[in-house]
Amino acid sequence: MNKYAAITLLAATLVGCDNNTAPLSFTPEMASFSNEFDFDPLRGPVKDFTQTLFNEKGEVSKRVAGTVSTEGCFDTLELHDLEANTGVALVLDANYYLDAETQQRKVKLQGKCQLAELPSAGVTWDTDDNGFVVAAHGKEMEVKYRYDADGYPLGKTTVSGDQHLSVQSTPSKDIRKRMDYSAVSMLNDKPLGNVKQSCDYDRHNNPVSCDLTITDDSVKPAVERKYTIKNTIEYY
Repeated sequence: MNKYAAITLLAATLVGCDNNTAPLSFTPEMASFSNEFDFDPLRGPVKDFTQTLFNEKGEVSKRVAGTVSTEGCFDTLELHDLEANTGVALVLDANYYLDAETQQRKVKLQGKCQLAELPSAGVTWDTDDNGFVVAAHGKEMEVKYRYDADGYPLGKTTVSGDQHLSVQSTPSKDIRKRMDYSAVSMLNDKPLGNVKQSCDYDRHNNPVSCDLTITDDSVKPAVERKYTIKNTIEYY
């Protein structure tokens, strides 16, 4: 074997080892925020990102944008629901997120940058020993959140009065493609709807584009809506 062949073999071996390396887990902040604010969590040294949801007509339905510190804290987070004509831009300031426009304190934090309290709604969040938000409590409701060993959000259960809403997500068995998932929603043990998503991924095992199908089983006949998601992600 000549030296060039040896170098080629070594390079191929190293590449193979790299491909077999397990992807980075989802951080407690990324997993918890995505669970609470309804966006796909991302792995790795994310600096900033946008997630844009397009309907079948190619119109923007929802948009999420955030900037993340090297420590994994959300420095800013923007949430826009164009269909509902609602939105908010949050800016980190000490242990609060402020409304970027009014400077009003919106969300109180625990530790460096994890959710603690939503004062205006009387909601508080609990975390486990690993820092993941596992429960939320309000005057008339309680939410419990679930995660897998990788930190992937598996869904949540909300109880409010006699209403019991559960969302159960089942991700791909391929840990590099966690955003390929199906989810089922149940209201008082009756099917409410289901979601299926499949994505293309970047080298950090984060989705860059996804096809999303939402089926509403609460009406007869069931209504199916198709969406696409486009992500832009910048890394440190």
